[in-house]
Amino acid sequence: MATITGDMVINEVIKKYPATIKVFNDYRVDSCCGGGAPIEVTARRDGVDVDGLIRALNTAVEGPQAGAALKK
Repeated sequence: MATITGDMVINEVIKKYPATIKVFNDYRVDSCCGGGAPIEVTARRDGVDVDGLIRALNTAVEGPQAGAALKK
């Protein structure tokens, strides 16, 4: 089950899950000026694959074992 969803505000996600900062940076999502907006809004504006970003964010907060379990 997804912990992070596209309607969550970026700054709130980073505050609650600091491990997501690297993911936002890797996907080049503007978490500074776009941080006050929902993930989906900012990601679309920045031309990012929203579904891929959400999966990566959830893997980051749930740990690599959660990602491995999903692949089985």
